[in-house]
Amino acid sequence: MPVKILTDSGSDLPLQFYQENDITLFPLKVLLKGQEYEDLLTIKPKTIFDEIRNGEVPKTAQVSPLDFEKTFTEMAKNNEDGVYIAFSSKLSGTYQTAVMIRDQVKEAYPDFNLAIVDTKCASLGQGLVVMDALQHARKGASLDEVVKRAKSTASHIEHLFTVEDLDYLAKGGRLSKASAFLGGLLNIKPLLNVDDGKLVPIEKIRGKKKVLRRMVDLMKERGGDFENQTVGISHGDDIKTASEMKKLIEDELHAKEVLITEIGAVIGSHTGPGTIAIFFLNKIQ
Repeated sequence: MPVKILTDSGSDLPLQFYQENDITLFPLKVLLKGQEYEDLLTIKPKTIFDEIRNGEVPKTAQVSPLDFEKTFTEMAKNNEDGVYIAFSSKLSGTYQTAVMIRDQVKEAYPDFNLAIVDTKCASLGQGLVVMDALQHARKGASLDEVVKRAKSTASHIEHLFTVEDLDYLAKGGRLSKASAFLGGLLNIKPLLNVDDGKLVPIEKIRGKKKVLRRMVDLMKERGGDFENQTVGISHGDDIKTASEMKKLIEDELHAKEVLITEIGAVIGSHTGPGTIAIFFLNKIQ
């Protein structure tokens, strides 16, 4: 029986992917107009982006401890081994909560064997780690082998992204206000990456086309062996730009596969509409 894969909705893969591949999904929460929703299950990303455009500021919350307790206890009773591939601990308390609940369940079921990997990744960066772990589990890799592979892959995932407005990140507490340099009036686009699990602005570039061009140039600098890897693109209700980005990457880097997904409701609550993000493996030394 293959190692069971678990993840949370911070991984921004389509719901169908989790269902078809028997991946246990823990939804993060979105709080909007006094209502709580489960990311991917009871709210669509488009709803969030439209509400943000209308001036709403959604709040988000980590996975419910009860969700973890229920699933982990069931796995322990069934003697199932698994690996939970978690959203960056620098962006959510979900990883820490999962570890706490896992340890509580182990008190009642000492043989329960669940590894929890803090990917330090977000969105499709985390999603690529999930996809790779799934492939290895299906090939018959042991739990230790799947965990080792997931940790290695996660440590080499690069995140490059641009947002329409850094204020979204600042309001949501995912970026310090000092880092949220304003440039909307000058058509200045911020370019950010993820460093040790945290969001970090790296450059300011004037014009959307130039920022996309710069993202591809940085991919060339940082990445390697594109012909043998899947590159991920996620977008905040902007499939047109994501498709342009895909063509650039295919034409210039000849990636084996370029996967486009929509940014989920939770991450989209912080990044806002118009976000374009790219995820790829860097040069592995």
